[in-house]
Amino acid sequence: MMNRDNPVWLITGCSTGFGRELAKLVLERGWRAVVTARDVSKVKDIAEPYGERALVAPLDVTNRAQIDNVVAQAKQRFGRIDALVNNAGYGYLAAIEEGEDREVRAMFETNVFGLVDITKAVLPIMREQRSGLIVNVSSIGGLTSFAATGYYHATKYAVEGLSESLATEVAPLGIGVLIVEPGPFRTNWAGPSIKQSATVIDDYAATAGERRKQTEARSGKQAGDPVRAAQAIIDAALSDKPPLRLLLGKTALELARKKLDSMRGDFDAWEATTVGADYPDA
Repeated sequence: MMNRDNPVWLITGCSTGFGRELAKLVLERGWRAVVTARDVSKVKDIAEPYGERALVAPLDVTNRAQIDNVVAQAKQRFGRIDALVNNAGYGYLAAIEEGEDREVRAMFETNVFGLVDITKAVLPIMREQRSGLIVNVSSIGGLTSFAATGYYHATKYAVEGLSESLATEVAPLGIGVLIVEPGPFRTNWAGPSIKQSATVIDDYAATAGERRKQTEARSGKQAGDPVRAAQAIIDAALSDKPPLRLLLGKTALELARKKLDSMRGDFDAWEATTVGADYPDA
């Protein structure tokens, strides 16, 4: 599990939202942090008061050279990495038919392949230490889906599946995995950070179109507090038995339970058909 004696946190996507608040809390506790963003001018204010305990580095998670550089700098400055927080990511609004290939693939590059690449770069250090925690920021949208965000859900479902397998593989090596699943929070996710398809098909106005409007209207009014979310992540990281999944916010909890009930309903209703698909003597 994570070393608690002056741990080193490497956090992606620190310019806004969860990444920014988590970096601030980590440094305020007296710990060390690698504070990254595509534009480092947006995070220098976080690090400035903390001198050598904060390392600021440019990082676009789709850039392999920058990933290698950040990990090397972290190892050189601090000698270790105790927690990797894969927070960088963004959303995209479009009905499935409206999705634009280039935009969809770009989001997968950041939300999935970027997360994989930096995780693979950090794991050799954690394996050598025989300790560490990988925090993958997913979403309640990694458990349940809505109109207009199908491609975003696809990236987060991918993160969930990868994280479950990773947790099994690294547990014997002393490394933990924590999947964070926020509901709606007052971050830039639904505001400046979100992208939308230019393609709009009238037949989806009542479903994807309506959800686009609702998402924009809710921006800045969400119930979730990013500072409290960052503290919850730290609390889970410090736990003797961190959960595999940490839901954040009441809405996330309600939606997750609703999804579980829906799945169980289908499984139970179709049990005879399901079991009947086996060979009779199996």
